[in-house]
Amino acid sequence: MAETTVGIVANPASGRDIRRLVAGASVFDNAEKGNMVYRLMVGLGAVGVGHVLMMPAASGLYDALERNLRSHGGGVKLPELELLEMPVRHDARDTVEAVTRMLGKGVSAIAVLGGDGTSRLVARHCGEVPICPLSTGTNNAFPEMREATVAGLATGLVATGRLRAVRRKKILRVRVNGREDCALVDVAASGERFVGARALWRPESVYEIVVASAAPDAVGLSAVAGLLAPLSQEDPFGLYLRLAPPEKARRVLSVPLAPGLVVPVGVMEVRKIPLGEEVGLEPRAGVVALDGEREIERGPEDRVSVVPDGGGPLVVEVSAAMHRAAREGLLEE
Repeated sequence: MAETTVGIVANPASGRDIRRLVAGASVFDNAEKGNMVYRLMVGLGAVGVGHVLMMPAASGLYDALERNLRSHGGGVKLPELELLEMPVRHDARDTVEAVTRMLGKGVSAIAVLGGDGTSRLVARHCGEVPICPLSTGTNNAFPEMREATVAGLATGLVATGRLRAVRRKKILRVRVNGREDCALVDVAASGERFVGARALWRPESVYEIVVASAAPDAVGLSAVAGLLAPLSQEDPFGLYLRLAPPEKARRVLSVPLAPGLVVPVGVMEVRKIPLGEEVGLEPRAGVVALDGEREIERGPEDRVSVVPDGGGPLVVEVSAAMHRAAREGLLEE
């Protein structure tokens, strides 16, 4: 039987954006990310994953992982760890390159440590390989805050084929003059003219939002929709919202836009967008933010549209996997 391989993408830059300066967001340091990778490997190894391919990690992340391997790895069944041989540019290209190489080496699943932006990049390039997104970012509506050991167990059970506990997620396909990108949670049109620090945290600059899912207990732009019309991954539609200054809006909400930052947001219109239906964004100069980060600069002549789509990434359902493992005795010695 071929050895099962799982990929790990751990973004050393996640959890360190401008929202730590303008709000009360905490710093998720790279030492803890390294600790999480070790715990993830413990879970993977316990259910028979033999090999882990990891994106090269700098800034102390790998140092913390190596310390754990030296201190605690002696008596633990761990997968063989291999760092991908690839150029490191310290930007989003590293994630794309790593995922491409992992697919070429036949990984059965990919664990992602990062925020919504990291998960978006992996989801865009992973094809039919399931992912397990773990939150180490700021405003995370897509990855979950999970104990990495348990996430490793669940991901390993899926990767080794011992159970099928994955769910297809929705995605937002973003088209700009015929070119396509995507978002997992929300797309926002902002009047800010430059990408700059990327994180979008000024609500007064945002005039349109499209969301794939929205929870009232979320933090970020999707929370605007979540406080008006909660939207689950199972709902066969997305939502379009047109915003306005609070003094001119029909409804005004107090929205947790970032950790430690609650602001008034005015809403003029909310409507459902069925899956597969295209909605055009108002032609203006500014930027388009994907999952809370400014990614696309555009002029008033650029045509931007968003299509909610049910054909997004396959995601490991950790709770469902562990409940099934308990029922079927998959973790009994």
